[in-house]
Amino acid sequence: MNANDATMERLDDQIAWYDRRSRRSQRLFKSLKVVVIIAAGVIPLSAGLEAPAYVTGGLGALIAVLEGLQQLNQYQHNWITYRSTCEALQHEKYLFLAAAGPYVSAANPRALLAERVESLISQEHAKWVTAAEKGAKPQGEES
Repeated sequence: MNANDATMERLDDQIAWYDRRSRRSQRLFKSLKVVVIIAAGVIPLSAGLEAPAYVTGGLGALIAVLEGLQQLNQYQHNWITYRSTCEALQHEKYLFLAAAGPYVSAANPRALLAERVESLISQEHAKWVTAAEKGAKPQGEES
């Protein structure tokens, strides 16, 4: 494999990875939210029907657990971040293939593509690390 193939292979691999992760995060986020909405809607119904207290309490506990999982795993944030990175990588690929944008006058378009792709991936990784560190700090601790 030559360097040219490696650049496009890396780009295609990263586009596929971010696309899969974005779709997975979106699916998990929406699934959790649907269950939370249904459980929240059933609570007043179960109270009105005088269901046992453990049913109403259990639904409330389910909501707390699911919201806690969402907060812990940040599915919505990951969905948006991964989708944004995937779209930026696809944009870069299309500009390169069309010899447009910054690639029109580049002395070595493939090297420029590699640099720009790695920069996008690096930026996304840095954002992820910052968000992870922010989430790991004890509450009340300032940056």
